[in-house]
Amino acid sequence: MADERPGMDESDRRQLDRVVALVRDVIGSNTVGAYLFGSAVVGGLRPRSDLDVLVVSKRPMTEDEKQELVHRILPISWQQTAEGMLRGIELTVVVQSDVRPWRYPPNRDFQYGGWLRLALERGEARPWAAKIDPDLASLITQALAANTPLLGPPPADVLDPVPFGDVRAAIVAYVDQWTTNIDTDTRNGILALARIWSALETSDMYSKDAAATWALLRLPDQHKPVLARARSIYLGEREDEWDDLREAVRRYVAYVVGEIGRVYAGPRT
Repeated sequence: MADERPGMDESDRRQLDRVVALVRDVIGSNTVGAYLFGSAVVGGLRPRSDLDVLVVSKRPMTEDEKQELVHRILPISWQQTAEGMLRGIELTVVVQSDVRPWRYPPNRDFQYGGWLRLALERGEARPWAAKIDPDLASLITQALAANTPLLGPPPADVLDPVPFGDVRAAIVAYVDQWTTNIDTDTRNGILALARIWSALETSDMYSKDAAATWALLRLPDQHKPVLARARSIYLGEREDEWDDLREAVRRYVAYVVGEIGRVYAGPRT
């Protein structure tokens, strides 16, 4: 059961039930499967963890269907309720024929994440626009490893395994995005770069805090306070404040990006 996962409580289970219900309502019989992955099944949910769901569909959704998904997700993602704050929802939809048989880079049909909320409320984002998305290599790999269907058969029955070379290429493709946005999304950028570094070095996808733990053992001492703070914020142990470490953050980013480049350019196993 989903609520038996580390860090998963009754509120999380009810929220996942609502996600499953909206998938059933909007995509209906075209749903092949819906799969939970991320912190909910790897390492346990933390105070700032999202609920990550990958949906596989038989056909592309219409624009109206995608707008309906957004309309239904917004009230149940990072919203304060009488029972407390609901978690963020990250919902990704792929068409099965776009990813099976696997080819790189893959097409994504739809994605909603908390980073889109303000842009959506201003009418500036279009998650209903299908696009090529290298990051699906990582998401599908995580969903297969998690093996946690919310709807439909096990993920291995509907998704092909992704060669790790494609996962490597996908995660490295986002390094520039994380570095460019480091001043506006500092915590996530710091943790994401540590996660990319650890994945390239170990050929394994760690949770954010596990990747931070891995990297803290390998960072020079002068860069450890930056990553330690990001991990502590992610775990809900302190406020998300960075003004006193801005220059240290930039030095951390330069070092970890250098390590990512070194590992990525090295021999591949």
